[in-house]
Amino acid sequence: MEFSDLEKLRYNKILSMRENGIEPYPTRSEVTMTIAEAVSAFEEAEKAGTTEPISASLAGRLRAIRLMGKLAFAHVEDGTGRIQFFLRVNELGEAEMTRFKEDFDLGDYIQGSGTLTRTRTGEISLILNEFRMLAKAISPLPAAKDEVVDGQVVRHSVLADPETRYRQRYADLAVNSDVRKIFRTRAGVVKAAREFLDGHDFLEVETPILQPIYGGAAAKPFITHHNQLKQDLYLRISFELYLKRLLVGGFDRVYEIGRDFRNEGVSYKHNPEFTQLEFYWAYADYLKVMELTEQMIAYVCDRVLGTRKVMYNGNEVDFTPPWRRVELRQALIDATGIDIHQYPDSESLEKVMLEKGMKFKPGQARGKLIDHLLSEYLEPIFIQPTFMYDYPRDISPLAKMKPGEPGMVERFEGFVGGMELCNAFTELNDPLDQEARFLEMGREYEAEDEERQPMDEDYLRAMSYGMPPCGGFGIGIDRLVMLLTDRHTIREVILFPHLREQERESKAENREPEK
Repeated sequence: MEFSDLEKLRYNKILSMRENGIEPYPTRSEVTMTIAEAVSAFEEAEKAGTTEPISASLAGRLRAIRLMGKLAFAHVEDGTGRIQFFLRVNELGEAEMTRFKEDFDLGDYIQGSGTLTRTRTGEISLILNEFRMLAKAISPLPAAKDEVVDGQVVRHSVLADPETRYRQRYADLAVNSDVRKIFRTRAGVVKAAREFLDGHDFLEVETPILQPIYGGAAAKPFITHHNQLKQDLYLRISFELYLKRLLVGGFDRVYEIGRDFRNEGVSYKHNPEFTQLEFYWAYADYLKVMELTEQMIAYVCDRVLGTRKVMYNGNEVDFTPPWRRVELRQALIDATGIDIHQYPDSESLEKVMLEKGMKFKPGQARGKLIDHLLSEYLEPIFIQPTFMYDYPRDISPLAKMKPGEPGMVERFEGFVGGMELCNAFTELNDPLDQEARFLEMGREYEAEDEERQPMDEDYLRAMSYGMPPCGGFGIGIDRLVMLLTDRHTIREVILFPHLREQERESKAENREPEK
């Protein structure tokens, strides 16, 4: 390891402590309660008028130190809160006070034992009768920077550079409490969604991540290889085809929350691996799924935020059901003047798009042209929760035909804050129709096209045993968390987002190899 001058000083303290028989990384700690529990216990005792001292052994990271001769004050923080440690020579003696001053730095983990009190300034504190090091921090955490602007002190974020924050998420979490709050909210979103589906008799299951044939979505997969089996495998892009196999097997309501992997471009709303929730519901259609979706997200908001109204990107978004419902064909007519029913093939649709001066990649299948129109002219305008429904068959190879409307299928997508949030179908359960669509997709799309759906013969075999009519649904958990926490890039809500490779550099210009 290469150390800066400051890190060398801290490293030398480790050597000194060990020379004096003190282990700076002991095997065990003896903590009797969390800081939040200690504060709560003291406040309850105050309310009850109890005079019996409350003893506690607490531990956490040193956030602030004030040395005042024969006294010292230290703010210590664990995962539940912050408390002040009060060190006095009366309880500890001169030698221990000196040891604290010499050995401890900001960022170190400390354990302190003593009795709880409230100081003259009104702060709940632990008067220490003993303490010890739990983990010595060699590298100092980033510190907030103050700047005087027009006579006013402006405090800049402790760690603000996004690239550094994402690469060193551990430091980001350690110094930015608002970032820790994002991921507590994220955990609450997953928990609440699980509670909702469990309460509606859905069964949580797990399906393969490594799959011999990928499918269930329009995306390019990651490829890996199993050495012993001498077999190429794909990281899944969706749970869909395996979850629907379970409907064939007799499970009427199933769901899964887990990781999907898509080998595609990155953007503010795309990461190569992301968390998805999918459910499949026998004897339901896309209309029933639509209602359940808005109920589930409202439930998540109630449980996690205590409100259904959130601010996102400067707009107040209201998740209260019912959400707005818009037909895709009519929405495109209103936004672009193009009626997709009048253009049954890619050539005619390309022609009218060129006439209107639209920019797009020529030579694409009709379905991809329609998807382009949707992404460019509709998605950005849907700020309030909106279901857009009834899609062309071209871009929905797993959805059921809409009765009486040739070329259209029963599908909806949910949009919020100008981006797609969820996707759902009345699922296709005719194995002959499904086989025909797989073959059609194979003809219309190039082999390397990420929209191409490979033939999954085992899935067709499963369908041939009989699949009940059903509704299916998928939602990106990351995007939902973005909306509920007012974050505008997916990297903010993924603990360790994928980043470009960084060349190995020394940690700072003034660092040299330790001698």
